[in-house]
Amino acid sequence: MTILDDMISDPINIEYTKKGWKPIFTAPKTAKIVIIGQAPGLRVQNTGIMWNDASGDRLRQWLDVSREQFYNSGDFGVIPMDFYYPGKGKSGDIPPRKNVAMKWHPKLLQQMPNKQLTILVGSYAQKYYLDLPSPVKITDVIYDYQDYLPQYFPIVHPSPRNNIWLKKNSWFEHDVVPALRKMVTQILKN
Repeated sequence: MTILDDMISDPINIEYTKKGWKPIFTAPKTAKIVIIGQAPGLRVQNTGIMWNDASGDRLRQWLDVSREQFYNSGDFGVIPMDFYYPGKGKSGDIPPRKNVAMKWHPKLLQQMPNKQLTILVGSYAQKYYLDLPSPVKITDVIYDYQDYLPQYFPIVHPSPRNNIWLKKNSWFEHDVVPALRKMVTQILKN
């Protein structure tokens, strides 16, 4: 059995399996960069392709990679904090289920022995991987991204919902995105 088969048959995922949904992730053995986000949106769940939406377009722009390179090069692994669309909440999607990452991430990360950088997209991934206390502001974490290098690179979620944040924090696109692009370019060249 594969990890995919194990996820599909896991009792905690039975409601999604009954809907005909498959867990959304990619973990090629050749991955040099791993992107950890929150959970697939409905469009992504329906297409079965991670970051296949406006957020993904912006993420690829920030990384300075094409769709072809992102999806077909084998250089990128994509692991969400939850592998299924969680449903709609009051102000966006429901948060990823707790304990999903703890159960599946170690197995998936082990499959990618060539990873050189893990990009943590948004608060769920950052709080989990950086073991941040609740009062920590994600804006501060992203501003201090260099503190987490070379293993982790925390960034804001590229969702259009964060346009106001991006306007208020113009340093992100002026300072952080160029640093991210430079790292990604260097890793992909090797």
